[in-house]
Amino acid sequence: MGGLGWAPDYGHVDSLWKMTRAIANVDLSFSRCWEGHNNALMLIDKLATLTQKKRWFSEVIEKGVRWAAWSGEPQKLTPGQKYSIGTKIEKVSGGYVIRGNKVFATSATGANWAILLVSLAGPGGARDAGDGENSLLMLACDLSDSSISFDSSWWDPIGMRSTSSYKVNFDNTFIPEENCIGHIGEYLTLGMQSCFTPHYAISFLGALEAAYEYALKTVHSQNRESDPYVQHHIAEIKLNIETLDLWSDCVAKKLNQFDQVGVGIAANKFRYLSQQLAEEGVRKCIQICGARSLNKPAHLERILRDLTIYVQHDNADHILSTIGKNELGLKADKSFFKLKA
Repeated sequence: MGGLGWAPDYGHVDSLWKMTRAIANVDLSFSRCWEGHNNALMLIDKLATLTQKKRWFSEVIEKGVRWAAWSGEPQKLTPGQKYSIGTKIEKVSGGYVIRGNKVFATSATGANWAILLVSLAGPGGARDAGDGENSLLMLACDLSDSSISFDSSWWDPIGMRSTSSYKVNFDNTFIPEENCIGHIGEYLTLGMQSCFTPHYAISFLGALEAAYEYALKTVHSQNRESDPYVQHHIAEIKLNIETLDLWSDCVAKKLNQFDQVGVGIAANKFRYLSQQLAEEGVRKCIQICGARSLNKPAHLERILRDLTIYVQHDNADHILSTIGKNELGLKADKSFFKLKA
């Protein structure tokens, strides 16, 4: 939405967040795909050349082209994992050749283009590659390329299923030099990941609101307004929502004022609190509504599953540690919350 001026650089991030919040209220999976599309466009808007912007933005506006941004190359093995995850990049005449795979490729079969965060140093993407500031590339990839394939069997979670966050395979995929966005390591040195942190929090808030609305409907339909425990839970959930509203306004204000230092700190606090208060609020909604609310097709059942998966995008303990390090004047990784910054 950067082309419409609805992005942090233009002082109107709250307009974008209102849309994200409304979408998350209905479907967290769609919200995640929407976030990925907008995050990719904001990277283009911030770091691409004028020629690249004219080319890609015109396709979005005129043809409805959809984008994604993919980094996922986790290097720690899970029990029973029999294959490695990651990409290897080779610099060739006129561009780059990519071999290997990525996972968590959101919008896999629904996107037309993806910004690939890949490292010249080897597997790991933006999050797990070594020496990312001197090796990380952002390559725009046309997903219609025949060398690219998707493995849907990799993605079978309890929630967020319709994000289609499949495993994507690259079989000597050529990316022309003209599709390289920005400079090596710029994604990290400019703290671009931090720009997206509050967006996750907004989605969690949208899901909490949806759960709250479901709980209210249940209470009214069952004439349980006079139940003191219901009253307590409703009050607690409402306070959680209003607390996150205040934090949303705080972070948006800092973004709109271009307070880059302040917004990074506030965004991490908002992200942590949004997860804690959203999960707590959804549990309260389940207490109000009972077991039937977890029986399909009850909307609350899907919210619980989707939120459970979505909040795992970052480790809440590590986020909290990052906040603490900042307060103690210690060096901290404000993008990926690694314990060793």
